[in-house]
Amino acid sequence: MNDARSLLIRLRRPLAAVALGGMMALSLQGCFAVFAGGALATTFAATDRRTLGAQTEDKAIVVKGEARIPDVVAAGSHVNVTAFNRKVLLSGEVPDEASKAAAERETKAIQNVETVYNELEVGPSSSFGSRSSDALITSKVLASLVDDKTLYSSAFKITTERGIVYMMGRVTQREGQRAAQIASGVSGVNKVVTLFEYITEDELKDYQRKPADENKSTS
Repeated sequence: MNDARSLLIRLRRPLAAVALGGMMALSLQGCFAVFAGGALATTFAATDRRTLGAQTEDKAIVVKGEARIPDVVAAGSHVNVTAFNRKVLLSGEVPDEASKAAAERETKAIQNVETVYNELEVGPSSSFGSRSSDALITSKVLASLVDDKTLYSSAFKITTERGIVYMMGRVTQREGQRAAQIASGVSGVNKVVTLFEYITEDELKDYQRKPADENKSTS
């Protein structure tokens, strides 16, 4: 708990502090939290490199996955569904290979899913303490990305399971390598798995110009 408080104090950007505060609440309460509405959601949507359509579809994919997968896996399974630009990461633990395969099969059947990364571990479900530690690691990684002036933290989606950090996002090779390097240096991280969708530096420049162009059109 002291580590989480000191991390929040260290953050210098208000947006990151708000996000981290929500994640800390997540780790303490042991439930999923969704930032919906307000300045935080608006800012993230505006700087997200996915189209608004893809963002909407990703939310629908997660909702459907979380509703359907429990019906096809064995009791005691712990499955997290993360979607980014129609690509889905399955992480957590299931008791047998049949459940792992069933979760992937059910996810592939969801509308608009293009790719499934099945990172489910066959074994006992993780403890509350382990999940709380993973939530804190995710917060630390995001805070470190925010602190790096060469990166846009909103371009990344981070998930942590058993100390393994999974990184998704639409980034350049340079951004991806830098982000992975940063994540690997965070305390508590055992491994970093990158699942990036790469864009060119020219495409990145286009994304950087868009906010300025939109501001000009509304002035």
